Amino acid sequence: MPDSQLDLADIPEATDEQLRRVGRPVAGNAKQLIAMRIAPRLLAQLRRLAAKQSKPYHSFIHELLERAASKKVA
Repeated sequence: MPDSQLDLADIPEATDEQLRRVGRPVAGNAKQLIAMRIAPRLLAQLRRLAAKQSKPYHSFIHELLERAASKKVA
């Protein structure tokens, strides 16, 4: 059905409060988006390992980096 045939008359207008809540929630410690290059074989391996733990691979990589960063470096 094309958009022009949709009847939106019975949908209430969004309140100002609802409109303020649109998008990602504001958090004091939000993660920062970065871009990096990873070898295809390594990425495939990380994805497989994440899948075995039923985790999104981004979260799995984040956990690995946190663990590595928390170890004392000689």
